[in-house]
Amino acid sequence: GAGAQSPDPADIAEGMRLFQQKANCQACHGWAGDGRKTDNQMPDGANLRDTRLDRANLIMVIKCGLPGTGMPAFDRLAYSDGRCNDLKAADLKRLGLDLPDPAATLQPREIELLADFLFAKVIGKGPMDRAACIEYWGADVEACKEFP
Repeated sequence: GAGAQSPDPADIAEGMRLFQQKANCQACHGWAGDGRKTDNQMPDGANLRDTRLDRANLIMVIKCGLPGTGMPAFDRLAYSDGRCNDLKAADLKRLGLDLPDPAATLQPREIELLADFLFAKVIGKGPMDRAACIEYWGADVEACKEFP
């Protein structure tokens, strides 16, 4: 089953890099994944710390986005061939569902690394506090100083 094997720490670090840099998830979801976005020009992202999505559904949302919301599809071919919800780009247009462009597209392995990071450091971890912040970053960084 899912989660039977602990992800490699290097994979978690790579997933964190994807979250922060390549996919720039923090622009909408906040650096801690708590919905406190880092860019006020971006859509409001969900609080991922509270999500009830399992790994398969999280991967589907990252891959396919959520048409009609601010969540982009990170799979470059998401709506080219019906792989996402049996819909193609023409179907989204016909339904009036916009899909924003992602910061970057991700390969399937990168989406899995991103999911591994989120489950290791964000999802189900509760609200951010100083101890959680230090655990998240692996050190008592400047960002943790806002927490008592």
